[in-house]
Amino acid sequence: MTKWTLGIIGGSGLYQVPGIEGGRWETVTSPWGVPSDQVFRGKLHGVDVVFLPRHGRGHRLGPSQLNYRANIDVLKRAGCTDVLSLSACGSLKEAYAPGDFVIVDQFIDRTFAREKSFFGEGVVAHVSMAYPVSSRLAGFAAEESAALGVRTHRGGTYLAMEGPQFSSRAESTLYRSWDCDVIGMTNMPEAKLAREAELPYATVAMVTDYDCWREEVGAVSVTDVLKVLHHNAERASALVGRVAARMAAGPRSADPDGIDTCLDHAIITAPQHRDSVMLARLDAVAGRVLRT
Repeated sequence: MTKWTLGIIGGSGLYQVPGIEGGRWETVTSPWGVPSDQVFRGKLHGVDVVFLPRHGRGHRLGPSQLNYRANIDVLKRAGCTDVLSLSACGSLKEAYAPGDFVIVDQFIDRTFAREKSFFGEGVVAHVSMAYPVSSRLAGFAAEESAALGVRTHRGGTYLAMEGPQFSSRAESTLYRSWDCDVIGMTNMPEAKLAREAELPYATVAMVTDYDCWREEVGAVSVTDVLKVLHHNAERASALVGRVAARMAAGPRSADPDGIDTCLDHAIITAPQHRDSVMLARLDAVAGRVLRT
């Protein structure tokens, strides 16, 4: 595969990406249910892009109501080769201030009310999440974020909580003791599902607040978040444009981490025992290996 198609998942405050040429909203149906919204397809600096607002236009869906499987499935069906996630988050470290961008490279999943895999009874598979993000895509994001003048931290652990409530102080203190860097509500199981779909994935976590661990400062509120969100969204849009321009500079080669072939040895169910209904649902996510 030599052509890039960049999938963009926009988080809180990012419901569109300016500058997309020939853009149009398209409905992509999924056997996994209804995604958050239509996708917005067009070109950015000559690169095909497919934008999906994670919470839907108008922010209609909370983190626990998102159909993560349908969202990743429609990006795969739309032809995406790589997925860049943009997410608002809280900081768990003094050094990561509101307005900073953290290019996450690890996750801890504390969610419990979400479907976390495309695979299961009828077709069982196990993919590695040891290194959950694409080093190439994360590298693009880190370099272009820094080039924009954004204070950028390359690498960091994202604690995914269920929500929709913010943390208690005890939880926030616990997560700090685990050496987590940022906290959010949406990047899991999104990152796991992207891996199962063989989509190289990277997260730009945009810091809006200090959660509630700083005793000398009031606990986070939606008002605090909104103050930073708009400014972060503007810079995130510029970052997406720079990443697309970076991709336009050369053809796409195979993913250096092997993410786009990670299902080669992941499916454990014997062919004669695979469920036909599940196989049909997996046609986009895992069709590359299931059709061989």
